[in-house]
Amino acid sequence: MARAPSTFRQTDVTKAVRAVVAAGVGIARVEIDKSGKIVIVTGAEAEISESAPLDAWREGRRGQG
Repeated sequence: MARAPSTFRQTDVTKAVRAVVAAGVGIARVEIDKSGKIVIVTGAEAEISESAPLDAWREGRRGQG
């Protein structure tokens, strides 16, 4: 079974991130949905939002030493 074509490319994400950084805005995280929509969450919004599931997972793994 063949893989479906990608809805986004790494260059798309790279260009978006570079544009935000060039504007002087800090990036908290980048989200990409199944349709290929790229959402960049800035540092200002990250203070308000809850922690990402990956962050919570990492914190849990640190204590397992």
